[in-house]
Amino acid sequence: MALLIDINDPEWMTDEQLRDILRPLLPAVDIRCATEPGDVTDIVMLATVKLRRGSSTAFPNLQLVQKLGAGVETILDDPELPLHIRVARLNPPELAAEVTEYCIAYVLRQQRHLAAHEDNQKNRVWKRIPPRRASETIIGVLGLGHIGAKTAMAFRNLGFQVLGWSKSAKTIQGVQCLYGNGELRAMLSRCDYVICVLPSTPATRDLFGAAIFGAMKPSCVLINVGRGDLIVERDLLYALDNGQLSGVVLDVHRSEPLPKDHPYWRTPKITITPHVSGWHLDAGLQDIAENYQRLLNGLPLLHEVNRAAGY
Repeated sequence: MALLIDINDPEWMTDEQLRDILRPLLPAVDIRCATEPGDVTDIVMLATVKLRRGSSTAFPNLQLVQKLGAGVETILDDPELPLHIRVARLNPPELAAEVTEYCIAYVLRQQRHLAAHEDNQKNRVWKRIPPRRASETIIGVLGLGHIGAKTAMAFRNLGFQVLGWSKSAKTIQGVQCLYGNGELRAMLSRCDYVICVLPSTPATRDLFGAAIFGAMKPSCVLINVGRGDLIVERDLLYALDNGQLSGVVLDVHRSEPLPKDHPYWRTPKITITPHVSGWHLDAGLQDIAENYQRLLNGLPLLHEVNRAAGY
């Protein structure tokens, strides 16, 4: 039996680099890279960032696809993925911390008017702009899983007012947690910043459309570190053009890399980053080795995905 690595994201990490990390953790295991898969009947587990469409059927004895990260929509959306193949993801603490830092950085950039001060420096303008008070600012966090909960608590600890929203009821000390579609629009109407950490599921795709943008404060800034398909692009552009939003920070996009002719590039109120809010997996990579051992020994997997729910 063998573990195959096919990361399919060379800008992040090569198959060989991950193999070298896993070898000390699985010294007796046959670990292979996509360039040399060998006998495909040996493969029982596949580790990947982006599952190649239809590749799951190339390995007749495949039992588990291990996502090297949190979002699993690129795996679950494969119509050829057999129903018996299990899917697991990673919940690395460092990646969650990095996403939290990213969100804090862009909120503080607005709170302290850093862009305006940079422009004033270029133009040799001495103009004092009072910063906004954290205690008078409401942060809304959509999605209260591993990353969203950490983000909400970090803003709470910085003195912001924090509202959280999720599909089902959650409890986070110091955070007003709401749930269900009935409370979403009322919550959004109160927020100065909305941070989206939601997964891509049938219930969340295209969630941010005209109706949701219409419910938000015109001064609100949206930060999306969840998934690109949560946003209806034409509705977002309309909302920005018509003053329904103050600005948007997008780290995730429907098409990655973002096409050079995409209107986002030329929209001043949109800040684009190339899916870098969370980067390092570090300790989370140990869960790959642990899941391989659990798979072989018939034990419950770490962070197994409910395929019906999509996360």
